[in-house]
Amino acid sequence: MSTTIKQLHKQSSVNHRTRDEENPGSHHSTPPYSPKVIKHPRSLPRSIHYCFREQRLLFVLVGILIGSTFFILQPSLSHLGPPDPVTRGSFSVSSNLSDSSSSSNPFSATDQPRYRPVARVPVQIGKRRRRIVVTGGAGFVGSHLVDKLIARGDDVIVIDNFFTGRRENVVHHFGNPRFELIRHDVVEPILLEVDQIYHLACPASPVHYKYNPIKTIKTNVMGTLNMLGLAKRIGARFLLTSTSEVYGDPLEHPQKETYWGHVNPIGVRSCYDEGKRTAETLAMDYHRGAGVEVRIARIFNTYGPRMCLDDGRVVSNFVAQAIRKQPLTVYGDGLQTRSFQYVSDLVDGLVALMEGEHVGPFNLGNPGEFTMLELAEVVKETIDPSARIEFKANTADDPHKRKPDITKAKELLNWEPKISLREGLPRMVSNFRSRILNEDEDKGL
Repeated sequence: MSTTIKQLHKQSSVNHRTRDEENPGSHHSTPPYSPKVIKHPRSLPRSIHYCFREQRLLFVLVGILIGSTFFILQPSLSHLGPPDPVTRGSFSVSSNLSDSSSSSNPFSATDQPRYRPVARVPVQIGKRRRRIVVTGGAGFVGSHLVDKLIARGDDVIVIDNFFTGRRENVVHHFGNPRFELIRHDVVEPILLEVDQIYHLACPASPVHYKYNPIKTIKTNVMGTLNMLGLAKRIGARFLLTSTSEVYGDPLEHPQKETYWGHVNPIGVRSCYDEGKRTAETLAMDYHRGAGVEVRIARIFNTYGPRMCLDDGRVVSNFVAQAIRKQPLTVYGDGLQTRSFQYVSDLVDGLVALMEGEHVGPFNLGNPGEFTMLELAEVVKETIDPSARIEFKANTADDPHKRKPDITKAKELLNWEPKISLREGLPRMVSNFRSRILNEDEDKGL
């Protein structure tokens, strides 16, 4: 019995082995290892064979032929269309000129060309229109500077917080696509894309900068820092309008740019005097340390239209008082001297400095020197000979003498003032008279 079971078991094993050999794909078998076929890079003959297959090369050649034919025939096809109006106008002008001169020309018409094509030059080729920002551009000097920049074709952006500036100074530019006005305080940063920065923002008259001395300091320091940072960031040229007040009550006369000044750092005028001195320091440090292109102008007494009527400056005070039939107020003995330049002369100097290659500082002023009594007499002659003079106590830290040495500006900028006081004062008087008249009408006087 056991022998029979063993034989059956052996026979079953043989049958299973036979089926496995006949069915190699069954789940009991392990598939043989087949290594991944390595793709060889295409050889040059295979690439050439690819190009010739299915007439690919023929299509490439046909495309090249069509493109060449189009570019060859394009010039001749352009002449078949309607003539350009500009070219037609230039042809007719040349033709008219040749016809009108044919009677006096000894040569026959066949000897003269029927027309002479005039080359058309695209607009603004050779001169790129610049974008310029003017801080304080709605003020007295700033508005005149904006007028000059707009007149020569630049795009101008005015930044002003209207503390001393007035919209009326720039209202004639409203609607001009090359003019933009932004109400902004330079104490806060601003980001613009411009080529040049004229930094004029700061109250310049004693009445205004003494009104809020801390604000004056912040404008001179933080405002200048913000605009210098902008100039550094965008690669713009930067012009700082400093002041003759950096010389303080000078011990040198006339004042040269090399004079360091005699300033009271804790006086009532120091917010302006020392503020401008700090602004000059910042400008030079940005120039030396950060490579910013800076220009520094030290502006002396300036007068002209659009000055504030009651800003405490001597010329505007005298003119407004004479028009209003008030006494001309002279502080102290009236023997302290000043120099006075007309605003258009100053604007010319600022532009010459910005466009030049010299950093400065440069004195920009009129070397003609007047005492306060002499100025009062000129105002009386111009406006009202019957006006009287009234003396009052002098203010603190008031400079006794002020006269610029402009030798440096003459030599390096080719600049000097052209308008005398007796010539420029009547222009200012007419502007002041109309504004005072309008002011009185508004008050119902």
